Amino acid sequence: MNVIRVRTSVLGLALLAGFSAPSTGAAAADTALSPTVEEQRLDQEVPQEILDHSGFDTVAPEFGRALDGAHSYAQARRIVVREGTALWRRAVARAQGRGPAGGDLSRDDDRPLYWARLGMTREVRGWEPGFGLSARQRASLLSELEVTSRGQSSVRYPHEKGVKRILVTGFDPFTLDADIRISNPSGATALALDGTVIRTADGPARIETAMFPVRWADFADGSVERALRPYLPKVDLFTTVSQGRVGRFDVERTNGAWRGGYPDNDKVSRTETVPVADPASQPQWTSTTLPYREMVAADTGRFPVYDHTEVTEIPAGGTDPVVRPDGPTAGSTARAGGGGNYLSNEIAYRATLLRDRLGLHDTLPGGHIHTPVLQFGAGNTDPATGTITDPQFVRNRVDIIAQVRALVTVAMDASPGD
Repeated sequence: MNVIRVRTSVLGLALLAGFSAPSTGAAAADTALSPTVEEQRLDQEVPQEILDHSGFDTVAPEFGRALDGAHSYAQARRIVVREGTALWRRAVARAQGRGPAGGDLSRDDDRPLYWARLGMTREVRGWEPGFGLSARQRASLLSELEVTSRGQSSVRYPHEKGVKRILVTGFDPFTLDADIRISNPSGATALALDGTVIRTADGPARIETAMFPVRWADFADGSVERALRPYLPKVDLFTTVSQGRVGRFDVERTNGAWRGGYPDNDKVSRTETVPVADPASQPQWTSTTLPYREMVAADTGRFPVYDHTEVTEIPAGGTDPVVRPDGPTAGSTARAGGGGNYLSNEIAYRATLLRDRLGLHDTLPGGHIHTPVLQFGAGNTDPATGTITDPQFVRNRVDIIAQVRALVTVAMDASPGD
């Protein structure tokens, strides 16, 4: 997605995160922090309804009571890690049909996890324990909560031989000020696929997943690289996933090193070159190594799948952006990858750049998949009067999840074996 696509069609996004974990040396106790823009949306009717209809309405209050029982920073940290991990596991279990549903909201829904997590981060932000808490300690607790509740610390692959390893990432809901009811099919896919096993031509393959926020700052802080670096050398295939265009899947061929400035979930904008480590060696473009031809040709579901090659560049020696339907030209400067210049493009760029810097370009299939926009039913399109769900909305999400699973299976089948 590029800036124009995002603004006109509520498009684009994309794929797992937290803040860097700062040191926790002695420091003066700080005061409670104000809720973030994301956390302030919690008080609206729709988030409360989503939490109530999923049984996740008790998560934040119970977490707050547990925090109040902590008598030291070390104890508080253990509580945060335990409860953040429990939230991720509970969301995965609900999505995969294990345990009680907790309400009448369909199990495939990703939104309870999103809103419950924000309730928990708001509890940490406003907590004032009697033993005192430094600013660094509070930031570290928030970091631990982000990482654990997004599944980033729960990636586990079996040790037995013959089982392939696949890593898939998803994203939080976004564009919430346009429609706070919104769900992100990439996040729902991450919950549905985490820990599952698919059958491929070379035998079983286990999928592990993680979630990322829709915030520029987290990406600049290196959250993607921290989450993926331990696993890319060990997996057989990876794909970042995000919501993209209406009515279609896209396998994005090229990713660009440019942030287009569209506001994130905290209403922050960034227009700049994607900030990465060692910028002197940073390329303007990275490319997919997924088997896109086979993925496009296969019958994976009801939505068409495209090999998407368009980018926007400033040609070498030029000054104005130019749209290139067939990819970038030599020496050009990126202004939008196939996935645009929002966080979907950025996670694809960062993940594939990390792949290349690890020396895995020629051996590790990896790239980005854009899902169709998740749409409500025809009679439920007005955010002011509509309901939080409807049968068509659920069907669209379930079908998208199933088609991502099928696309990943095709990609694994078409990738070279050991």
